[in-house]
Amino acid sequence: MADDGRTKQVFTTGEVADICKVSQQTVIRCFDSGRLTGFRVPGSRFRRIPRESLIAFMKSNQIPMDALETGRKRVLVVDDDDAVIEMFNELLHRDGRFEVKTACTGYDAGILTEQFRPDAILLDFKLPDINGNVVCRTIRSNPAYKHMRIIIISGVADPDEVAELRAAGADEFIRKPFDINAVISRVADMLKVA
Repeated sequence: MADDGRTKQVFTTGEVADICKVSQQTVIRCFDSGRLTGFRVPGSRFRRIPRESLIAFMKSNQIPMDALETGRKRVLVVDDDDAVIEMFNELLHRDGRFEVKTACTGYDAGILTEQFRPDAILLDFKLPDINGNVVCRTIRSNPAYKHMRIIIISGVADPDEVAELRAAGADEFIRKPFDINAVISRVADMLKVA
């Protein structure tokens, strides 16, 4: 979007799709069924959604508002090591370009993925309940999450496991111990954050 999402008053269906992390076709279906209100541009087939209608739609469907309000990218950190969680949480928040949520289990990661709709997930491979490859495969099986970038972080993965993680849908693998600043830079690059 050329305009800042915090000041823009009318959105195209493509912009709404980007903000809500759904397909443009989903937005058009919601518009045509009346679930998302707006107007058609006179003399064309184009649909436009006023800001207040978009906000009402996002609230009624429990879609996080931060993409509309802050422009920050959402990052979910999943690790059972409290020190890793605390470090990423603090440094990503301090960076200012990201909104961060954390989870300690694969189960919690699934719930937060649905509620928070992260742009990127920093995912530990060895979790107490299920392994990261299962979380990764589950996320990749949902077309609504195809935009999410998944970075697996682990200290205990051999080359075969790394290949399995990539096959499960991981975008990247980072071995522990890691350089925290390099990881944050990589997340920013993957999400095209300046």
